[in-house]
This record gives sequence, C-alpha cells and structure tokens, in this order.
Amino acid sequence: MKTQYKTLVVSDVHLGTKGSKAKEISRFLKQYTCENLILNGDIIDGWQLKKSGSWKRKHTRFFNRVLKMIENHNTKVYYLRGNHDDFLDQILPFQIGNLSIQKDMTYESYGKKYFVTHGDVFDSITTNLRWIAYLGDMGYTFLLWLNSVVNHYRIKRGLPYFSLSQYVKGKVKSAVSYIDQYEEELSKMAKAKGCDGIICGHIHKAENRIIDGIEYMNSGDWVETMSALAEDHEGNWQLIYYNEINFKEVHDDSLQQFFIGKPEATVIPMREVSFLKPKKDLEPPAISSTQ
Repeated sequence: MKTQYKTLVVSDVHLGTKGSKAKEISRFLKQYTCENLILNGDIIDGWQLKKSGSWKRKHTRFFNRVLKMIENHNTKVYYLRGNHDDFLDQILPFQIGNLSIQKDMTYESYGKKYFVTHGDVFDSITTNLRWIAYLGDMGYTFLLWLNSVVNHYRIKRGLPYFSLSQYVKGKVKSAVSYIDQYEEELSKMAKAKGCDGIICGHIHKAENRIIDGIEYMNSGDWVETMSALAEDHEGNWQLIYYNEINFKEVHDDSLQQFFIGKPEATVIPMREVSFLKPKKDLEPPAISSTQ
C-alpha cells in the first residue's frame, strides 16, 4: 500500500557519482504516489560525469521509477535545472506529456504561492567565480570519500552513522554564515516576487521554517541527508527522512491487510517537521513556469 501526497520535492541526487543514493531514492519513490513530483536540480551530476563519474544501472532505475509514476499514476513531473546539471540549458524549456524541464517555476496551492528554484542562481560563487565552485566541489567529494572510510570502521565497531561533511559545515563559521545568508537571501527573493514561500535545494541542508514571514523550505539531498519535502492534500508541508521510514513495518502491514482484507492504506512512519496550516475552501493548486 502507498501513502498519497499531492506534491513531493526532491533535489541534489547527483546521479553519476559514487556518493549518490540512487537505490535509496528509487525505493523511497516506490512507497509513495503523488500528483506532482518536482525534481529540484542537481539530479544528474554533469560535472562529475565529465571528470571521474560513471553512469550505472541503478542511476537508470531512478528514471525508470519516475516514468512509472507518470504512467501508473499520471504524476506530473517538473525537472528544474541545477548547477551540476547545467547542460540542460541547451534544451530549456522542454515539455513532453507529463514531463516538463525548466529553469524554475511558481507553484500555487491552497491560496499560497511558492517560488521553486534549485538555488544556485543566488550563489555568487557558483555564478561569477565558476573555477572556485569547482574547487569547492572537489573538496566536498573528498569529504564524502573520507566519510565513507570513517563510517566503514564505525560500522565494524557497532557505532551509528556519522556525517563528516555535515559536522564540518556546522563547525566552520564561514560555512554557517554562508548557509544563514543563503536562506535569508532566498526568502527575500520570494517576498520580492510576491510569493508566500520559497522551495529550494543546493546547499544539502534540509529545512522547513519561517524567515521574516516567508516559508523557507529546502528539500535536502540524496547524498547524505536522504530527505524530501512533501505536501499533503490539505496543504501541509513536512520533511521526510529516508532513514526514519520503517520499511519492514510497511511491508508487514501490507501483507496483513492483504490476508485480512482491510481497505485502509498503510501510513509510512516518518518524522514530522513543522506543519503549516492552510486556508480552507480555496481554489485547487496551479503550477506555472516563471520563464
């Protein structure tokens, strides 16, 4: 049985890299149905594929899962360009059937309007000093490699998973300052566009909070955090973390319902992070490109 949402947002999958959790996100998407799926940038890592990355079968399976969502549930898929998949600039905008590829978009739901963008357009380093951005990417790739080594030995000793890069981000003052500034600037942009909120990715830090009256939401990533944003059919938004889904319980409940004939849908256990109450009796959602 599947949990149904109106909209799911995922970003920063970085397919083509060793750190990409392609199997996990494919399994994640298999548990849910949704009317809208927003792939908010850096889904394919073109930077790494040009250097040392490689495309594997599990990366293809991710897109097979997305196509099945379109075919089986008539899901509308919006692929927004990120900085690592900037090769999409050559075909933007593009639409075929339920699949749309574009730079950014405006999402309207239950009387609220959200500006949806990957977020790199507001990153002056990525935009203006591209060579520094590449160096930063190399450093992050090294941290991910070192992180895998550290956790290999931690697992052997029965210790829980430890995110080295998240630890570094939290301790380095310049990184903390950058993240705070990033969130504030994107919230200002949403307000300038007359929107109630901003939905982004890019910095690999999942978040759902209010900044100066603007709903700031970041879907996180599928390299470490393995998180997504979800909107239910009442307009409430929440963060979902893959590591907190009890897949065994979902499987056992589904089998039990099959044998005893219960019609109820299985609700997948997850952590709820900040619900926002919508206005009632408003118009149905609408989605439009800002291009």
